[in-house]
Amino acid sequence: MRTDVAARGPEGSAFARASSRGARHFVLGVLGVLVLGIVWQIGTWYLVSQPETRAFGNFGPIPTFQAFPRLWEQGRIQSAINASLVDRLATGLFIAALIGIPLGILVGRSKWFREISHSPFQFIRMISPLAWMPLAVLVFPGWNWAIVYLIVIAAVWPVTYATAAGLAKLEPAWYKVARNLGASRIQILKEIVLPAIAFDMFSGLRLALGVAWIVLVPAELLGVTSGLGYAIKDARETVDYSYLTAMVLTIGVIGFLLDSIFVALINRYSWYHRRTAS
Repeated sequence: MRTDVAARGPEGSAFARASSRGARHFVLGVLGVLVLGIVWQIGTWYLVSQPETRAFGNFGPIPTFQAFPRLWEQGRIQSAINASLVDRLATGLFIAALIGIPLGILVGRSKWFREISHSPFQFIRMISPLAWMPLAVLVFPGWNWAIVYLIVIAAVWPVTYATAAGLAKLEPAWYKVARNLGASRIQILKEIVLPAIAFDMFSGLRLALGVAWIVLVPAELLGVTSGLGYAIKDARETVDYSYLTAMVLTIGVIGFLLDSIFVALINRYSWYHRRTAS
């Protein structure tokens, strides 16, 4: 009996191709990280070789990785991640999704609402989220909710317009068939609209995450005494360069992991990937 992958039929060959692609992506990813680390170390050697920049040698990868155990034992990394990720980013993205998804459905389904809202939405969208900082500080009782507001005002627009774009691609015949079969509006929303636009919604949330992550750190440089942005400010003021680069690296790793989660969700709800996998 043949035991090779080809003898297992289409499912075996598809699994082999997927495994090969996964292994290739992993190897290339590790190679990219190694190249980045080498460039980082070369830059550190250059700083150390110059008398005027020798004091910045702790920006290098070795002092940075040596700082992680110390910062973890002190609880600085856990505290910063909890404040930034849980208290602010997750709350802001959740509120942005609660506002942006229904708003996107309304923009995509209602022509008169889309035409009326286009100009004011575009005007507000083009204002930098950080420009709302003075107003947010005045309106909200504390800095924490002011930062959440900035995340919401930055993240709501990618979610809204990605959802509306996904809705615009739906076949009008689907609504007619559903109504002819006696489906209510709630059933149409649950069984047709949301599954069909899930790919676009998660794509919008991925874009929203990128914008919110960029807004979060500079917003935490002002006023607050916790979070990843504050940790960078604290490291700068205490001239602890290994602490600073460790927190910068933490921001990059967390952002990469969060983005990877949304990429996995996008692939899960992508019709293209489901067709090629079946």
